[in-house]
Amino acid sequence: MSSVASLQSYFGFTRTPFGRDIPPAALHPHPGHREAVARIGWCIDQRQMGVITGEVGAGKTVAVRAALAQLEPSRHQVIYIADPTITMRGIHTTIVTALGAAPAFYSGVLASQSASLLAGELDERSRLPVIVLDEAHLLGNQDLEALRMLTNTSLDTVSHFALLLIGQPTLRRRLKLAVLAALDQRIGTRYAINGMGPADTTDYIKGHLAYAGRSDPLFSDDAITAIHHASRGYPRAVNNLAISALLATYSAKKNIVDQSAAQSAITESTE
Repeated sequence: MSSVASLQSYFGFTRTPFGRDIPPAALHPHPGHREAVARIGWCIDQRQMGVITGEVGAGKTVAVRAALAQLEPSRHQVIYIADPTITMRGIHTTIVTALGAAPAFYSGVLASQSASLLAGELDERSRLPVIVLDEAHLLGNQDLEALRMLTNTSLDTVSHFALLLIGQPTLRRRLKLAVLAALDQRIGTRYAINGMGPADTTDYIKGHLAYAGRSDPLFSDDAITAIHHASRGYPRAVNNLAISALLATYSAKKNIVDQSAAQSAITESTE
């Protein structure tokens, strides 16, 4: 029996909690997550450029997944770019390919082709393109300026697509540089996801356990408090520490995840 199956069997889980494969509809909607999803939805509905930032593990990508899951596929064309270091040529190529065309060879022509196809997707097919650039803090200033030019190709007052930049806090700070002032002025939606508060972390852990089939107290209050402080309320760190604490509890043949199990998980994560 695998360690995952053993853990499920030992604690009576119907599915593994704190995993990355939990469907968006089952995610625990802590306040920061709800706000980010709402902002992203507004950005898409208004065809704006939006910026969502947060520390590593704050739940940026999870919020994007949840927001995109609410879109009607027949009315939206999502273009997700996980690695923006493919350069602007790579970004334009991804856009053109996603919209069903063969990318032009010359970069100047490719940029125009990308803009034309984005406009045509909405005007001719009634589908709104939604471009999501993850890890956008890795983009150079020239790349960011090129994105501004992409949103500046139409004389219409309303954009033909929505553009989401998802990244770490350095992205938010860089956008305030004078050299990027024109781009910063085009941002219609911006939100920074912070860590959860103590009560939210408690609800988050209980929500994941309920999803896995355990609605009774499984983590002691002291264990949750220790996990909250060590994780600073960031969901990914909470997930990792909670799983490690469950494994420590399983190894000790205990029925409750107590402070010692949580501390064991915290110590292991810092080694």
